[in-house]
Amino acid sequence: QVQLVESGGGLVQAGGSLRLSCAASGRTFSTYAMGWFRQAPGKEREFVAAIKWSGGSAYNEDSVKGRFIISRDNTKNTMYLEMNSLKPEDTAVYYCAASFGRAVLPGRVVDYDYWGQGTQVTVSS
Repeated sequence: QVQLVESGGGLVQAGGSLRLSCAASGRTFSTYAMGWFRQAPGKEREFVAAIKWSGGSAYNEDSVKGRFIISRDNTKNTMYLEMNSLKPEDTAVYYCAASFGRAVLPGRVVDYDYWGQGTQVTVSS
């Protein structure tokens, strides 16, 4: 079992920045891949970024590449998402997730086994 708790969401103006955190507990943090997803009202959950246990990462190239940075601190059992140059279209509930599957950098909802409860990010224009 893995428990995930997101924090750091809030209201920010367009062009601003936020840093989300995801604290994990349960199984050894450094042994599994982690990811961030987001879901806007009326839309499907969307892949944002993923990071493998050793730090290699992947991003949704179309929507966040060059603006968001995913990282993890295995000593603190915590994953982060640094979000810069935020746009109104980034408004969504952001979820962190843990994957114990075979994919090195999983990018699909079905690749993930555990989910946090989500944190709201709202970007005003």
